[in-house]
Order: sequence, then structure tokens, then C-alpha cells
Amino acid sequence: MNNQITNVYIWDMDETLILLKSLLNGSYAEAFAGLKDAQKGVEIGKMWEKHILQISDDFFFYEQVCLEIENCNKPFLEALSKYDDGQDLSDYDFNQDGFSPPHDDLNKRKLAYRHRVIANKYKQGLHNILDQEMMDVWDALYKMTDEYTDGWLSSARALLEQCLAGNEDPTICNTIAGGVVRSNATGSRHINVLVTSGSLIPSLVKCLLFRLDNLISHENVYSSWDVGKLQCFQWIKERFDNRNTRFCAIGDGWEECEAAQAMNWPFIKVDLRPNSSHRFPGLTLRTSSNVWNLHV
Repeated sequence: MNNQITNVYIWDMDETLILLKSLLNGSYAEAFAGLKDAQKGVEIGKMWEKHILQISDDFFFYEQVCLEIENCNKPFLEALSKYDDGQDLSDYDFNQDGFSPPHDDLNKRKLAYRHRVIANKYKQGLHNILDQEMMDVWDALYKMTDEYTDGWLSSARALLEQCLAGNEDPTICNTIAGGVVRSNATGSRHINVLVTSGSLIPSLVKCLLFRLDNLISHENVYSSWDVGKLQCFQWIKERFDNRNTRFCAIGDGWEECEAAQAMNWPFIKVDLRPNSSHRFPGLTLRTSSNVWNLHV
């Protein structure tokens, strides 16, 4: 549909959709001037760190791909897809394939195989990877974190849902797999994209652990670790742009702010301070609608 409007929301992850660094360094608690137990926040952050690294290593090749072998982080999972020949990987031994730094086509193909497996595991979800005991631990940690942060995590998820729906009520839309929605009310298309400064594999695991995977597909997760956020924003524009596409960037840092300015996109700055309306809970879909209206 040529006249269909596409709204693309480009999200930062840490200290925007999730809280981690500010828990670990105590800055989240400090913003509450003694009303929050800073040590509890640090302990919660350390538990998240432990689970992120454990799952990244045990199920997503992180230790093998990024820690043992240098220069293996890629900005997105499809970066090496042209090297994937489609081989059946059901009996493939990733521990014995001689994978080394991917400077030649053979090792690029081996890394592409790993990326394909990671993508499939992301689509399957953690409930198909973790045992029940670990699922219970994860569920309890999520609830503890959401309670400690006054609903930051659940409020961020709710806004992602609203952005996909293009309306304050996310129930009016038809959801299409991969975090893309066409709204019955507006006839427009809505897409959530993540651009994070973290390396790719732990960032995908964070999406799974913080329950963002059904709202942001693996194809829409970008790591700016090596290339910078402006490059990622340029790729996103090339991928989605047409005359009826609108982009809006949301984050807490200077880099995504400057990148949005360079792209001439509106930018919403997330603020940890308790009295700010640009935090969770507090930030709403109306905010992005307003910045689009003001951004001429």
C-alpha cells in the first residue's frame, strides 16, 4: 500500500528499556535521595550480569565467538548471511569445526552458521532453552527488579506494545511475527528497532531475559559496539526508508542523540530522575506523537 505510513522506533537498551548499569553503579538509587536501597540495586544488577553471561556462554556461543576469538562481534545477525550455504546443522559439531578469526570465507561461513543457530534460538524463546528451575529463578528476578524500579521493566514493555499498535490501546492491532504490526485503526505499519552499544550476543540475550523478544525481532537488533550508532541509524534508514516512513530515536545517551540529530530525526531523551515524565513509568506514546508533530 503506497500511502501506508511506516513508523520506525529506534530504541537504546541500557538505561532506556532496561536498567542495569545504573543498578550496578548505584546511580539509579542515588536519584531517589536515600529512598532506595542502593546495595539491593547493586545485588540485583550482579544477578542479571551473572545470568546474561551464563546464558550467552552456554547457549549462544559467546565465549567461543567473542571471548576466545577476537574481531567476531558483528553489528547484526544477518551481516554474514551471504556466506551461509544453508547446510543442515542438526548434527553439526560447533566445538570441532576449527573455527578461527573470520577473515576468510570459510570462517565467515562458520560464523554465519552460529548466527543462524542464535537466530533460531531467539525465535524459540528461553522457555525452549532453560529448565524449569532456571525459568523460576529468572521469573523471580524479573519480578524483583520490576518492583524495585517501580515498574520500569513492565512499563517499558507496555510502551513497546503501544508503539507497535500505533495507539494507546495495544489490543486494537493485528500482531505480525517479529515485532512488526499493522494497525487496524490507522492502516499504518509500526516497527521497533534496537540499537545498543553492547556487543551483539549479550544484547540478544538481554532481549530474551528482559522479555523484549516478542516485541523486537532478532533482525531488528543492532550492535553499535564497533561501528557507532550513526552507522547503525544509516543502515536502518536505508532498510526501511520510503517517502512515508517516519523515524524516532529514544535513548538516554549523547551518542544516540547526536546520531538522531545527524539524521534529522526527532529524539526523546530518557531521564532516570524520579520526577521526570521521560522515564518509566511516565513515558507514553503521546510523547513520540508530539515530537513528530513538532519536528518539521
